[in-house]
Amino acid sequence: MDTRQKILTLDQARQLSGAAAMAIGAFDVLRASTIRELQNVRSQLPEGGILLVVVLADGVFLTQEARAELAAALRMVDYVVTAEGEAADRLGESLKCSPIVRLSEGDAQRSRELKEHVRGRQK
Repeated sequence: MDTRQKILTLDQARQLSGAAAMAIGAFDVLRASTIRELQNVRSQLPEGGILLVVVLADGVFLTQEARAELAAALRMVDYVVTAEGEAADRLGESLKCSPIVRLSEGDAQRSRELKEHVRGRQK
């Protein structure tokens, strides 16, 4: 399966129905802790529920499209959209997503740690 098929436009995502949870983040540095967080969100869904990931524009290392493809490749993720924060919030409200998990702060911290690690190795 070409996992890029899991990447939807905002309009396509608005057509989803049923129980849904949403995880919002940059997904710029994909680590085991991010995977565990997504698995935790997935485990809260009823059978047949949808895990929708929103990839925000504020990445540092990769383009938003590349990060969306990475998120779509994860088995526990059903669909991915790219959006800005306000559009993500409106989408979550319209789909009545529960829970809505914001991974942005953790993403930012992981990006800072990686930058510091790389800079430290270059000295």
